[in-house]
Amino acid sequence: MYFPQQEYIDDSIDSNNPDLLRIHSIETLGTHDGPGIRMVVFAQGCQFRCLYCQNPDTLDIHGGNFVPIEELVEKALHQKSYFGKKGGVTVSGGEPLLQREKLIHFFDLLHENGINTCLDSNGRVLDSKTEQLLDRTDLLLLDVKHINKEWHKKLTGLKNKTTLRVAEYRESTGKPMWLRYVLVPGWSDQEEYLHEWGQHFTSYKTVEKVEIIPFHQLGKHKWEMLGLEYQLADTVPHTKEEVNKAAEIFRLYFDNVKIK
Repeated sequence: MYFPQQEYIDDSIDSNNPDLLRIHSIETLGTHDGPGIRMVVFAQGCQFRCLYCQNPDTLDIHGGNFVPIEELVEKALHQKSYFGKKGGVTVSGGEPLLQREKLIHFFDLLHENGINTCLDSNGRVLDSKTEQLLDRTDLLLLDVKHINKEWHKKLTGLKNKTTLRVAEYRESTGKPMWLRYVLVPGWSDQEEYLHEWGQHFTSYKTVEKVEIIPFHQLGKHKWEMLGLEYQLADTVPHTKEEVNKAAEIFRLYFDNVKIK
């Protein structure tokens, strides 16, 4: 594995320094992670080891910087006039659920100030704290990276059981979510599994949109800078026609499928 799995037994990244969020970076005026114009906070730390990861510098749970949650709220307030009716704050990663208790507090403060909240997650953790955070999440962007558990593990290092349980929980609450799918040549583009993915979620009432994210090589330089082995260095991205073919399969099951 290109970056070792890290122990995450005691929730230390979540329990230590409760008023500080360990983050990688902040993007202002983001337009790719949720509706409208958003401030995107990239949480540090992730347990998935996706072969195509575009941000391998966010993986280390001991990396990044601690930022006071109050400071993040202040930054959001300074940008609030740009958010309009649809925008707000998205927390992405890394995997934000590793700091879910802190995010409960963060999202509460954002709501107190009339700011929309969005969580971009791979669904790695489901417990009472995750449920509390999801209750405070206006929109969940859930990355379901493969429907087949074995392919999911080959692609990410872990199986998809918890991710699917998070999707089920979100559906049970009736609150909206967008499903995201990274289309990777030779890894997540098998037609039979695209159909299976669509069939699994087609009856969900809370899925407002399905986003297909075509594989690209824009993050390749990060792997090189970190000295990590990048197994997909020679992988050629899909053609536009191939991406459209995958989208047409998903459109058999969903009304709103977008290619990002």
